[in-house]
Amino acid sequence: MSRQSLTKAHAKISELTWEPTFATPATRFGTDYTFEKAPKKDPLKQIMRSYFPMEEEKDNRVYGAMDGAIRGNMFRQVQQRWLEWQKLFLSIIPFPEISAARAMPMAIDAVPNPEIHNGLAVQMIDEVRHSTIQMNLKKLYMNNYIDPAGFDMTEKAFANNYAGTIGRQFGEGFITGDAITAANVYLTVVAETAFTNTLFVAMPDEAAANGDYLLPTVFHSVQSDESRHISNGYSILLMALADERNRPLLERDLRYAWWNNHCVVDAAIGTFIEYGTKDRRKDRESYAEMWRRWIYDDYYRSYLLPLEKYGLTIPHDLVEEAWNRIVNKGYVHEVARFFATGWPVNYWRIDAMTDTDFEWFEEKYPGWYSKYGRWWEAYNRLAYPGRNKPIAFEDVGYTYPHRCWTCMVPALIHEDMVTEKVDDQWRTYCSETCYWTDAVAFRPEYEGRPTPNMGRLTGFREWETLHHDKDLADIISDLGYVRDDGRTLIPQPHLDLDDPKKMWTLDDVRGIQFQSPNVLLNQMSDAEREAHLAEYRRNGTHAVT
Repeated sequence: MSRQSLTKAHAKISELTWEPTFATPATRFGTDYTFEKAPKKDPLKQIMRSYFPMEEEKDNRVYGAMDGAIRGNMFRQVQQRWLEWQKLFLSIIPFPEISAARAMPMAIDAVPNPEIHNGLAVQMIDEVRHSTIQMNLKKLYMNNYIDPAGFDMTEKAFANNYAGTIGRQFGEGFITGDAITAANVYLTVVAETAFTNTLFVAMPDEAAANGDYLLPTVFHSVQSDESRHISNGYSILLMALADERNRPLLERDLRYAWWNNHCVVDAAIGTFIEYGTKDRRKDRESYAEMWRRWIYDDYYRSYLLPLEKYGLTIPHDLVEEAWNRIVNKGYVHEVARFFATGWPVNYWRIDAMTDTDFEWFEEKYPGWYSKYGRWWEAYNRLAYPGRNKPIAFEDVGYTYPHRCWTCMVPALIHEDMVTEKVDDQWRTYCSETCYWTDAVAFRPEYEGRPTPNMGRLTGFREWETLHHDKDLADIISDLGYVRDDGRTLIPQPHLDLDDPKKMWTLDDVRGIQFQSPNVLLNQMSDAEREAHLAEYRRNGTHAVT
């Protein structure tokens, strides 16, 4: 098929569009952006008759690899540490994919460009396909891995777990609020163009190093579609730049989208790569090194910086602060420690770090042991039931963190936490930017301009508040994180399955009261709150001794 015929076919498709005159279309998600002056070009010009044969070939390869993994008994050779973290990851990732599919009609409705509509429709099919092959991957893990508990309830656990809800708010960011903010800037311009590099390229590399060659096959198939999505996002971005009235909104949305993506994606993928691996080769890249290559160099320097020639203010300060948090403030390590602290309310098992892990971390992140080593030694010492409570309820010098109202990742870098009374509630934020997002960006007015489509961050956002003052055993039982015997927990702070005496049960955690830091904060007097926050910030990332 010649390129000329593809161009003619693409032009013919755009002629088939029309504006209905018999009724006024209902607009569920509007936008405050305007596109009257925008050019209407689709640089990619993908059409269905070239799209489907390509995707069929890719799917054949994915399903062939799945068959090979079963025949080769791959699942018994993959590192357990790696596959346990996949119970969390593969419960989350199909939701952002299907949310991205749902975002495409929002973008089609908001952007008056028939050429782009075609590309967005193709992307919607992509996203459905991605979620399908990822769900199939999860099913294979569940059927063939030695411990299916956790894999078998991922859809339920994704909805009620404290980590799953972070992923849920991330995926819902694609489909709520202003249609262009959500479906274009947050999803395609930042999430797909910047962060899928670590998600679908760096992470499969780590999977292969741990004996899992199936995840790379699935995820590289996904990543090969991202160039089309990036093209869609860039086209709409250029359309928006054609109208000066959109500039403040674009700059607002780039700040929000960049920072929120960093908070969530770096927390999750950084932890999977750094703490889910058994590969401790000294020449293996750390997450910080991968981030520098895939996000800083490939996205920030080659995609974001050139937008300055259009007069757009780029959030340089936030890019540098994201890097600073990863390299100097231990962001990923704090997230991993938080996940491990909360092991009783997980639905996967978390392996303790060993001397080999310690040596590698100290090599890649000098000073790591002085901040985190003693805590991981305590985690290992308290891994079995009978003589102690779970580590979260023992005095090991760790303060359970406040939750960020905006990104929902806890305020793990204590000294950066912001606290303000917003909408009559004392809220905590992990950073000044997350506070700005809630108090300034997501409001009905921005810089004196009405922004009625922007939406709000409302609802029962804090997982801890939902379970305040309940018995820990009742929380775990209500969540459904119990094995088939009705008493042994799905989560365990180790990988030992052979000795029943090493497995925590509901009886081992009964009588422990769980309390929400935010509920307690709102019950304090002004003086008590100020003293508490001063202590919280002072004890932030100090070493555990």
